Parts: sequence; structure tokens; C-alpha cells
Amino acid sequence: MISMTLLIMAAGIGSRYGGLKQMDPVGEHNELIIDYSVFDAVKAGFTKVVFVIRRDIEEIFCDKFFNRIKQQIDARYVFQDIPKWRKKPLGTTSAIMAAKDIIDGPFCVINADDYYGRDAFMQIADFFKNSTDKQAMVAYKLCNTVSDFGTVSRGILSLDGNSNIVDIKEQIVIERNGNIVFMQNGAFIIAEPKLNASMNFFAFTPKIFELLEPIYAEFLDTIGEDMSKECFLPENVGRLIQEGKLSMRVLETQDKWMGVTYPPDKPDVVGKIKKMIDDGFYPSPLWK
Repeated sequence: MISMTLLIMAAGIGSRYGGLKQMDPVGEHNELIIDYSVFDAVKAGFTKVVFVIRRDIEEIFCDKFFNRIKQQIDARYVFQDIPKWRKKPLGTTSAIMAAKDIIDGPFCVINADDYYGRDAFMQIADFFKNSTDKQAMVAYKLCNTVSDFGTVSRGILSLDGNSNIVDIKEQIVIERNGNIVFMQNGAFIIAEPKLNASMNFFAFTPKIFELLEPIYAEFLDTIGEDMSKECFLPENVGRLIQEGKLSMRVLETQDKWMGVTYPPDKPDVVGKIKKMIDDGFYPSPLWK
């Protein structure tokens, strides 16, 4: 049986949320969004989980979450270091590179503050069982990933006729303003709501670390002391695809994404989690 690892990026500072959204409970017994992600991954057959966190949140991370989850699955965490001159992490490419020395097989990458749905994990698990040497992504429709309360950034996918990604463009400013719009060249343009968007739900083999290493090194060499620039994983995956160094398939899921980007997003997530509990999809408490 293939061993699959779930890599969860949990080092964000939550600047738009006003705090550690990855540590903010959404379940009836103080479960976090990542509790449900790990639960769904275990149901899909994942046997290991690695968390990427910041050093300064280690204590709260262990107290509120890790000490509980390590009783349920083989779990470890690593640190995403931040330069001393900067407050925020260097981005999602930096996050997965922090785990390169402890992952030696197929792995799936997700955000800590996004709910992806169990079917998405099932799709990734089936993909790994049939294609252990290839990469994939679970994509979501753009209209289902935009907050009602402010801007978001998403990687927008271009596909060929066989559901393979041919390009990923990172859109830094996307908002719902009657229509869904992108900021391009200082002006907003209307976006197609059914565009496929990346929510950082990737299926990788360890080959990805070797491919990303020179890109990340180039980023570190050119960032200077920029306080905000980030090394985005979708953008860099898109670059590797454009250069012919990587192929990636999009997987379809019937589940709906939900997440907490801004504080007013939370009640909707809490309500949807409660409905799934009431419908018997999740137990409460989640972990017996």
C-alpha cells in the first residue's frame, strides 16, 4: 500500500483576518479547519501529516492543535523561517521547501485555513494509487473561492482539452463587486466566474523540491529587503509547466471549498460545519 503524506501550510500571519485564523475554532468542540482536513485525509488513506509553522507560534500550535492531532496520525512539524528584517513569511514556495528534508514519497499540499472537502482528498488518493510518478491539482471554480468581504489572491488555470494545466497566472487582487473582477494594470476587468482557480491543493512527488530549488534560490537572491514580496507556489508551478519541466493534471471534485480570509467569513464556515455535523457527515466531537 502506498504511503501518502499530507503537508499543511500553517505559517501565515493572518493579516487580513487580524490574527491566527488557522488557530481559530470552527467546530462545536473547538475543532479547527485543519482538524477536518486531517480527518478527511485519514478517511482517504493518508498515513502521515507534516505541518509548516512559524517558530513564534509553536507553543499555541502545540497547545491548541498538535498535541491532540499527534494522537490520531503520524504527525510532525517543521519551521518556515522568516528573515530578521521582515515580519511575514516568504510565501507558499518557501513553505513547502521547508519540508523537503522529511518528505520522501507522494504528498499533498493544502492551506491550513481552507476547507477542501473529503471528496477532494479521495480524488488525490486515487490519483496517487494510479500515478505515483506524476503531479496533479484539485481546482475549484473561481466564483466559489472569493470572499464577500474583501480581496483575495488566486492562481488562475489555463487547461488543454485533456484537463492538463498549460499555465497558471497568479492574480493578486480579486474581489466580488457585483461581478468578480481582477486588478490588471491598475484597472479592474470582469472575470469569468467559472474559471478554474488554484487553492494550493497540489499532489506532488519529491521531484518538485529539485525543480523548485533554483527558482526559490533566484527569489532569495533578488528579493533584497522587500517587506511584502512572496514566492507563490502556483506561479512557480505554472513557470515549470511553461518551461516543459513539469506536467500537472486537474482533478474534479463535487465538494465546495470554504475558508476564512476575513473575520465576517467565519460564521458561514461555522454554520456549514454544523450542518455537516447535524447531517451525520462528521462526528462531534470530531476525535473520539
